[in-house]
Amino acid sequence: MNVLFFLTPKENVAYIYSDVTVRQALEKMKYYHYTAIPIIDREGHYVGTVTEGDFLWGLLEQECLTWKEAEGKQLSTLPRLRDNQSVSLDADIEDLLQLAMQQNFVPVVDAHNIFIGIVTRKDILQYFSVQTFVNAPQPELPKERTMLQIV
Repeated sequence: MNVLFFLTPKENVAYIYSDVTVRQALEKMKYYHYTAIPIIDREGHYVGTVTEGDFLWGLLEQECLTWKEAEGKQLSTLPRLRDNQSVSLDADIEDLLQLAMQQNFVPVVDAHNIFIGIVTRKDILQYFSVQTFVNAPQPELPKERTMLQIV
């Protein structure tokens, strides 16, 4: 199965640029109700991911607790615990599944590390749920038994 089958393209994904302020990044995450958001540079390369936890711990460590202070801090100064690992367009579904177990979305990049979109854990789960439960053959009850006999 191809990664493109699950892809939400960049134009349909909220992301932030690496040169924004902490306040701008927080406002975008708040607007979209995201817990994590991809970071790209102005050339379109995937840089990493910032999470609510990164903001919480980073702002506490830097003692930056007001909107005014957050406005003056660059996002790049905020320490990030970890970045969502990206996959290339030719990644296997197994690789995608492994990452989706650890991340709520998997960034997808081209051969030049240009961000082209994300695959969400929800999309993967929905697909496999349908394949497993909806499209799977349903067990049949023996013809001589009715639901009243079973209860």
